[in-house]
Amino acid sequence: MSSEKVKNSLNISSAIRIGVLGFGGLGQAAAKVLAAKQEMILVAAADQKGYAYAAEGLNTQECIATYQSQGSVGYLEPVGTLTTQSIQDVIEIAQPVDGYFLALPNLPNDFIPSVAKEFIKSGWRGVLVDAIKRTTAVEQLLAMKEELQAAGITYMTGCGATPGLLTAAAALAAQSYAEIHQVEITFGVGIANWEAYRATVREDIGHMPGYTVETARAMTDAEVEALLDKTNGVLTLKNMEHADDVMLEVAGICDRDRVTVGGVVDTRNPKKPLSTNVKVTGRTFEGKISTHTFTLGDETSMAANVCGPAFGYLKAGRQLHQRGIYGIFTAAEIMPQFVR
Repeated sequence: MSSEKVKNSLNISSAIRIGVLGFGGLGQAAAKVLAAKQEMILVAAADQKGYAYAAEGLNTQECIATYQSQGSVGYLEPVGTLTTQSIQDVIEIAQPVDGYFLALPNLPNDFIPSVAKEFIKSGWRGVLVDAIKRTTAVEQLLAMKEELQAAGITYMTGCGATPGLLTAAAALAAQSYAEIHQVEITFGVGIANWEAYRATVREDIGHMPGYTVETARAMTDAEVEALLDKTNGVLTLKNMEHADDVMLEVAGICDRDRVTVGGVVDTRNPKKPLSTNVKVTGRTFEGKISTHTFTLGDETSMAANVCGPAFGYLKAGRQLHQRGIYGIFTAAEIMPQFVR
């Protein structure tokens, strides 16, 4: 019997029932993270071609094996369903899901906001969390605050690594200062094979000079591989359009033009090309200029630094939702709760 189904000491009825939308590299990593948790249980997963639902919890290994061998969790017997509108169908299933992690592509910019509108339209009430990147996408979601409130949805946005974990660290580090001069986020990502994170790599290409969201999205796999061949598999990104800026501005910490985000992505080596960190420079009340630096351990993967915070914020959102607090919140406004 699978460890997910046993979960000693777990009372399934008290666990937070989780759905994961998108089952690429990030969605599969999210499923693996949930498999080890007691307080959350994966009951729904959806990809482009279908979805799977099991009230007692999905078997992570079976979901991943089915997706990798057949291209969709919809083929998973007997709990899978093949459909061309998997997101709409999984939202409307009669069985309850408390919260969803939107492990979906950020391309195009309005895709995740359009999914949020599907939830609003359906009448579903619960918690949504995303690991969205772009400022313009988060701004679209922030503009939906009143709609989300009226729908009884608590939406946690920008809750991955950056934006997310590093934005929250910046918000905490800022407390030492009377004025924030600069927030500089630098990330290093190492992945052994870009095809495991196709959407993420395309998003990164969209940040490079000479590329846009639209051109990156339209690239074929062969074109992506040709670009990576030219750069020896390494993407160097500077002054990215990253929502850390608007999130810190909304939280009242500093103007967005004081926030910069950049990094290096190695698509052929799981070892990070550089250590991911955030530096917060400011002036103390005594008039001294100083910098706080928060550095992530090199051994933590992109997936670990995205999925862990996402579920921590989902748990925090669940607590807000149970208190009748709806609307939209960012990672810079709410403290995540550790999921046991």
